[in-house]
Amino acid sequence: MTPEGSARSPLLARLARKIAAHRRAVIAVWIALTLFGGFSAGQVSKRWFQSFSIPGYSAYEANQRTLKVFGSGEQAPLVAVFHSSGDVTKASGIKRAIAAAAGVNPGSRVSSFWSTGSRAYVSKDGHTAFAEIYPPGIPGFSSSVRIPQVSAHLKVNTPAGVQSYLTGRDPLFAASSGGSSGPSVLTEALIGGAGSLVILFFVFGTLPAVLMPIAIAVAAILNTFTLVWGLTYLTNVSIIVQFLIALVGLGVAIDYALLIIFRFRDELRDGKDVDTALEETMTHAGRSVIVSGSTVAVGLLSMVVLPLPFIRSIGLGGMLIPAVSVLAAITLLPALLATLGTRINSLRLLPKRLVDSGHPEKGWWGDWAGFVMRRPIPVAAVGLVLVGVLVYFGAHLNPSEAQAKDFPGSGDAINGRAVLAKAGISPGVMKPFVVLVENGRSRGPIVARLGDTRGVAAAVAPPDWRKGPNSLVEAFPSSDGSASAIKGTISRVHSALKGTGGTLGGIAAEERDFVSAVYGNFPYVLGFVVLLTFFLLARAFRSIVLALKAVVLNLLSLAAALGIIVFIFQDGHGAQAIWGVPATASIIPWIPLMIFAFLYGLSMDYEVFMLTRMREFYDQTGNTRRAVCMGLSRTGKLVTSAALVLMFAFFVLSSSPGVDIKQFGIGLAAGIIFDATVIRALLVPALMRLFGSWNWWFPRSFERALYVPAQNEPSEDLA
Repeated sequence: MTPEGSARSPLLARLARKIAAHRRAVIAVWIALTLFGGFSAGQVSKRWFQSFSIPGYSAYEANQRTLKVFGSGEQAPLVAVFHSSGDVTKASGIKRAIAAAAGVNPGSRVSSFWSTGSRAYVSKDGHTAFAEIYPPGIPGFSSSVRIPQVSAHLKVNTPAGVQSYLTGRDPLFAASSGGSSGPSVLTEALIGGAGSLVILFFVFGTLPAVLMPIAIAVAAILNTFTLVWGLTYLTNVSIIVQFLIALVGLGVAIDYALLIIFRFRDELRDGKDVDTALEETMTHAGRSVIVSGSTVAVGLLSMVVLPLPFIRSIGLGGMLIPAVSVLAAITLLPALLATLGTRINSLRLLPKRLVDSGHPEKGWWGDWAGFVMRRPIPVAAVGLVLVGVLVYFGAHLNPSEAQAKDFPGSGDAINGRAVLAKAGISPGVMKPFVVLVENGRSRGPIVARLGDTRGVAAAVAPPDWRKGPNSLVEAFPSSDGSASAIKGTISRVHSALKGTGGTLGGIAAEERDFVSAVYGNFPYVLGFVVLLTFFLLARAFRSIVLALKAVVLNLLSLAAALGIIVFIFQDGHGAQAIWGVPATASIIPWIPLMIFAFLYGLSMDYEVFMLTRMREFYDQTGNTRRAVCMGLSRTGKLVTSAALVLMFAFFVLSSSPGVDIKQFGIGLAAGIIFDATVIRALLVPALMRLFGSWNWWFPRSFERALYVPAQNEPSEDLA
């Protein structure tokens, strides 16, 4: 049998001793750095990169060239809708109303019946017409096309007897958001922190233990802003990184603090003095934190594989979050623990009978672990059925922007959408195709070809859409620009444009390019993450089977998380009743990617926490059943507590009025709690019980390849 402590980390033990000896200096340095981090957070807010680019992709490049020549082309058009009881084309003054609305954003490009003479902009009964207003500039988080002002100018100048509305993708999004972008990053972090305090209150029951994880999270978040501020001088960093820092930083920092505080209290409970307890804690829990932080960083860093600059910047900036959180957990937290010592259990907030004071294996988690060890097959079967059902839904994921009909809300944009639909006008007018015609080529053949293309309702060549040798053709798809049918239409349009000198652009085509860029390259991301994580875990746990099981279960957990949002939002089971969102028939494309980046590393944290404890007990006893049982008993409360903290932080996002943020928040919240319960509390221990001695299989060739010191074999395995 391996002697107790064979897996000890002398480096971490020495680090713990040095930090304990210089704890005041360590705390003072962290306080100074954290105060500077608060200053950095204010400075970096002025340097975020807010543009989205898809270099090398046809529609994006066409839109960029259109933007350069015409001053517009990247913004989604605003759609002005006019309705009258008679022939709307006969009403005088509508052209003036369109010009007034377009004038709110100087440089807007316009098309309508009144500028082209084409009936493509008029309903068959002649009572309804629409105009496309393309605002200038580049879309971004802080950019605005002044929708309320455009709507006001439109209505003021609309002639009597005609009703006017302003709709389109951006007005519909604003209507669904109630005119609000939702909670700010600071607000989300504060709400998440408050929820975490409540959960920690019931987890620990003493004031120092409750406040310490929050202190570590604050230090980690603010110091990450300092590093990201520096990174902005080396490369562009997407504004999305601030959300990662606030939410992932809060989650992982509290996770790591929980792990270390749980272990420290366990060691004190076993009768060790403060110094010994701290060394044991850092030797084992500190090592787990480093391995966990590595897996979170790998999940975020994997996004550099994607050919999208803003996503690559998210990967680079995001990897700093777990790095700083790990550093805070293995330096600042030990200094605080050394300072408090046994006072970590003082200032009780709950009645004594409710404060955890006994060995976990003698409580509820011990009973559950014993049940799993006695009934591993039924437990595994239940877990696999639950996972299988959700993976089935996840396999039907349709990554696409929301269709116009699926935006909830009320007001002018929603009413305009309804008027267009009632008039029989295609929802494709919300995201028209725009074909860039270069080098003086004729637009006539392009209009004719597009008009004959299946899936295109009409094509028009506005007379004033010409500058030098360049001109534009506008075409309206017969389906929504975000519907699944648009994929085939775009392919047929590309075929129709061959040899004409025209290049397809427009918002719908660029969105398809984004989906292609992300999901066409996603297998490379997945391969990068899976291989690197496998080798990290194989080395950490000296086991091929444990590393392989961890990777496979993590992928199943991610697929199940996607299945949850498909079931709720894409298929509409409960979305309308709870969040007021109808079935969307799709999931916004960036959401699965970000759920992967968030959850892969975070859920792997729980695997690492559990396996570290199980490996430790196995090294001590050589008994698989005993190791799994004790590991689950000692980490069950830790994992579920950490998951509850994260779930609350992520659930806060669903309070945002936007459909995209609701999908994102629910996907993260449901995914993390599903992982902590079904995956970690059912499947992991049940499968390890069934695998028996195979859990610890690690060929000598792998030891040499991964530079793992050879371990003495346990004397027996009573699996």
